[in-house]
Amino acid sequence: MRAVFAIFVISLVSVLSLFPARAEDPLKATRTMIEAQIKAFLQDDPEAAYSYAAPGIKAAYPDKNVFFAMVKKSYEPVYHPGNYAFGRSRSIDNGALIYHEVLISGRDGKDWTAIYQVARQPDGGYKINGVQILPNTESKGI
Repeated sequence: MRAVFAIFVISLVSVLSLFPARAEDPLKATRTMIEAQIKAFLQDDPEAAYSYAAPGIKAAYPDKNVFFAMVKKSYEPVYHPGNYAFGRSRSIDNGALIYHEVLISGRDGKDWTAIYQVARQPDGGYKINGVQILPNTESKGI
């Protein structure tokens, strides 16, 4: 019986290897990465938060603690959001650049929109290339 099962498993693996692996959806993968970075900020984990930064960001802030301090000072809504939800996303040049809109309710009660730019890296992975934060001055309602 074990021999039959082993032959079945080997046959199944052989058949499945004929089909190309499906790449993960870049929009989903980059959204997951942004969420992971936000969680790293919420947990005050500079190393994890810094790991998602693109090489250009790391060149400007070569130390994870300096990067973390900059985000804490200049990007408070991203650093410690009250609540957040993803809005629209856009892929450019077949996924070379991806933009995600993140709607944030700050802990101070103000609403913000963070526009994340995520860039595909030479290894095919993605890193956060920048964030623009805009205050929402008009309530859209719920």
